[in-house]
Amino acid sequence: MKHTILAAAALAVSLPSVAFGDDYDLDALRAATEKYKDVNVALGEGYIPDPSGHCVSAAHEGLPAEWGAMGIHYLRPDLLGIVQGTERVDGTGTHTDFNQPAVLLYEPQADGSMELVGIENLVFEKSWMEAGNTEGPVLNGRPWDHMVDDPATEGDEAHGFMPHFDQHVWLFRDNPSGELNPFNPNVTCEHHSG
Repeated sequence: MKHTILAAAALAVSLPSVAFGDDYDLDALRAATEKYKDVNVALGEGYIPDPSGHCVSAAHEGLPAEWGAMGIHYLRPDLLGIVQGTERVDGTGTHTDFNQPAVLLYEPQADGSMELVGIENLVFEKSWMEAGNTEGPVLNGRPWDHMVDDPATEGDEAHGFMPHFDQHVWLFRDNPSGELNPFNPNVTCEHHSG
């Protein structure tokens, strides 16, 4: 289950975050995060594959298949402030610095390798609001997506997480829908074996 995201997650640290409305030069951000093209670098820095084993696609979430996919999420439990013992992934994280993203997005390849396609940050709504914020974070003028599961639908709009705000940035795979949109039609889960 997702709530068992490593015992190391219990050692969540509070890291400084940039102001939630900061703008980023995406070329500079790409240069700052391209080291994660090597998934072993990511693993060495504490990122772990989403324990659910899911490769997130729009179709899997009950959305139009033509929206594409997100891929497999590699998480940094310390940056997310993951807490143990909840059915849905929960945390205290309010980390918003995209130079050190809390989530990396990988597309599974036919040969079993992982290709970095984007990055993401996620802040848990409760902790974000308790920190004195009255609105969700904003990146380059775009409000982050507010994700809350609707129990009346088949899909899981919050992808197994407690209510949160998240923002994807497609730095390593062109996204015809926009570099800050959640799904990318140019990303696929076709080669996912999980």
